[in-house]
Amino acid sequence: MSEYGVVLESGAVRFERLLPGPIERVWAYLTEADKRATWFCGGETQGREGGHIALFFKHSLITAEAPPESHRKMNEEGAMMGGTITAYDPPRRLAFTWAGMGDPDSDVEFQLAEEGEKVRLVLTHRRLATAERMANVSSGWHLHLGLLEDQLSGAAPRGFWSRHESLKAEYAARQAGTAV
Repeated sequence: MSEYGVVLESGAVRFERLLPGPIERVWAYLTEADKRATWFCGGETQGREGGHIALFFKHSLITAEAPPESHRKMNEEGAMMGGTITAYDPPRRLAFTWAGMGDPDSDVEFQLAEEGEKVRLVLTHRRLATAERMANVSSGWHLHLGLLEDQLSGAAPRGFWSRHESLKAEYAARQAGTAV
């Protein structure tokens, strides 16, 4: 299993990770605001289909690294986005629309499955409208999922900003030629 996201179809990328369990613990890191804020973004999740999910991004909470100037305001002050929950099946499936930052809405789905003492997480992000957005989202998920793994395994958080731009360029090269 590669840590790199794989293009499924035009505008869709999929990631897989094998994480320390149990499954209920991984689910908590997807749905509980305080836990999700340690690796991705904070914000409340209304635990039902049709509910709202708040996505409050403040990367100074997940990394001590200084951001590039283009991300300084979001890093220090935060940025609120959100969406509507389209599937809520604890502790196996969470899906939601993602709206915000002037981009067209996209769709995110997490699927969890037990594999012994581990949990297989499959993340699919669809309806990414441009090649630039596809590369940006892919590099972001790559880094955020690494931070989730660090949280679940008790490891020191790996770098975020120090790897973001180079990883974004790498995804753009890997995804070149895929239709969006």
